[in-house]
Amino acid sequence: MARPGVAKEVATAQRGLRRGAPRVARRRRPLPNADAIAWIAHQLHHALFDAGSSALEDAVEMLTPELIAALTLGPQSQATAPSRARRVILSLLRALPGIQRQLVLDLHAAYERDPAATGLLEIVLCYPGLRALTIHRIAHELHCARVPLIPRMLAESAHDSTGIDIHPGATIGAGFFIDHGTSVVIGETSIIGRNCTLYQGVTLGARRFDRHGDGSLRRGSKRHPTLRDGVTVYANATILGGQTVIGTGAIISAGVLVQESVAAGCTVRAPKTELVVAKRRVT
Repeated sequence: MARPGVAKEVATAQRGLRRGAPRVARRRRPLPNADAIAWIAHQLHHALFDAGSSALEDAVEMLTPELIAALTLGPQSQATAPSRARRVILSLLRALPGIQRQLVLDLHAAYERDPAATGLLEIVLCYPGLRALTIHRIAHELHCARVPLIPRMLAESAHDSTGIDIHPGATIGAGFFIDHGTSVVIGETSIIGRNCTLYQGVTLGARRFDRHGDGSLRRGSKRHPTLRDGVTVYANATILGGQTVIGTGAIISAGVLVQESVAAGCTVRAPKTELVVAKRRVT
């Protein structure tokens, strides 16, 4: 609490900040709390892999006020937001067994494709790819339910802790494995089939942004690529464009830029470059 001599100045500064804030934030009701969302993400990840914990109950208790805060920013009023939040919670709880089944396939995919993995528990507790994917599958469920803000905040909590940036709108099939994961970016309209693998630094991005006649961005169009089942994309490869489709079983080698579709079973490689090794001059 501020000392009496400072309290007046704090109140004056707060009024000034409120006037200067974006209109949507000029209200006395709190905005959703990013730290709370990050804690909820941690608890939900724990709950999905540890059936004996109380993490799920804790997460639901913390998620409810954050949902209400987010919903009152949209068309929901203060009166109707609590009932909508309750419906969202119930829908998420019913979806969790299906999400868990997908994650078990993701978990086994990681073990089968990474020779460094010593066991499933190590992957659950230590692999950033599985953590990011766990949070994504929850965020995607809320995104499909048209919950405002919370899905993106969940995605950003995963981004902060893992370095993996997955938009909650992306559709990702089961058996997905992100190896290492640092700097992976998966855009909003990306579609990824079953049993795909991405390595660090991979970008599934937009080639261009469609615009309306007045120059404003056209939102909701398919901007990001589609990967069919069994695609492998190696480190630092970039695949761009909403019409770009990588066929079943294709391999995208490290460091290449792909802006057109690739047929099933093909391998895309960058041109070979000459490696010159200069002998060190001894003086």
